[in-house]
Amino acid sequence: MWSALLLLASGVSLMSQPTTANRVTIERVGEGWTLMRAGSPYRVKGVGGTFRAEYAARSGANSFRTWGAERLGLDLDLASRQGMTVCAGIWLLHKSGLDYSNADQVKAQLDRTRQVVEAHRDHPALLIWSLGNEMEHDNDTPDLWRAVNELAKMTKSLDPNHPTMTVVAEVDAQKIAHVKRYAPDIDILGVNSYGGAPSLPKRLKELGWEKPYIVTEFGPLGPWERPKTPWGAAVEQTSSEKAQFFANSYAPNAADPACLGTYAFLWGEKQETTPTWFGMFLDSGEGLESVDVMTSFWTGKTVARAPRVERFLFDSGQKEVKPGVKVRAEATVVDPNGDALSFRWVLRPEVTDTRFAGEGEQRPMAVGQWDTGGRALLEFEAPAKPGPYRIYLYATDGTGHAATANAPFLVQAP
Repeated sequence: MWSALLLLASGVSLMSQPTTANRVTIERVGEGWTLMRAGSPYRVKGVGGTFRAEYAARSGANSFRTWGAERLGLDLDLASRQGMTVCAGIWLLHKSGLDYSNADQVKAQLDRTRQVVEAHRDHPALLIWSLGNEMEHDNDTPDLWRAVNELAKMTKSLDPNHPTMTVVAEVDAQKIAHVKRYAPDIDILGVNSYGGAPSLPKRLKELGWEKPYIVTEFGPLGPWERPKTPWGAAVEQTSSEKAQFFANSYAPNAADPACLGTYAFLWGEKQETTPTWFGMFLDSGEGLESVDVMTSFWTGKTVARAPRVERFLFDSGQKEVKPGVKVRAEATVVDPNGDALSFRWVLRPEVTDTRFAGEGEQRPMAVGQWDTGGRALLEFEAPAKPGPYRIYLYATDGTGHAATANAPFLVQAP
């Protein structure tokens, strides 16, 4: 009993036990690569995050990706209970937190990584060691990649049963050249790609990447890839437009023999630019159309449950208006199963910290709710307080599925 409690206190999973039964290797097959787990081909059908893992497994996903190892023992156990695997992220510090030319700091990070690998290398749900996430964003230097290579060598010496991967934000010629030259012990390249995901197979070949890769994040177009208003607000896709982009991104990578699989982002919900930009779920738990798209790919069976946004218009969208002026929005949303839809409009001040909701963010202001057989209408007076705002539409079907749309506008100063 006491030994079990000590293991839990140290973050070591109770399910961990020395075994090579689920050994993971990479094999060359024709002009491509195949991930082998326990002697059988294993195609990654993954999600980013651990939210509702049972729902992910039921939807046909077989793996989830994490970014840090603080809860790795619990995450591995969660995966085991759902018959899934874990792409185990070990967070590596970025330039602001670590000087990669400082030998002592680099060694301290290597020692921290060693502790994680030694603690969890024998867990049966472990699939891949993922060393870092987008560290090159502000630090694409030989020193960084030499440090990553030392981490990969150490990890493989401690655990020869699981491959190593490092994750970059998109690809370019210098990045690929640096990884190839300075981090040759990396087995897999993980790529976070949004607008570029459909062309990723072609671009990797053109850049000379010869090892396998995994699309470690893909989803809707990012805020940095979308049109901006004159005051800098990014224009968000509707949930239906996002779902189509999930499909456009998944298909070409699934067909590429060099791609070992993908992790859809984000299986959950979060505030990043807006509360709805990246999440595949609402904070109240309803799944969006992107969940159906991925379920269809994973299972090979067409799934259509979430409402579709067929039309969304806001007469003041991306415009400046005077305080108190009357504005109008409307949308047409259709449910594929004929479920009755409930509509909710919410007015929110634009979040000035676009990555996270600040403590001073105002609470959402509900301004109307209609159910008119697929057509949602709204008229309201623009706020009296000047500044940037968004009007959000949420449509739910009462059975756990939803659709979203929003538009930014600016209230002028008097």
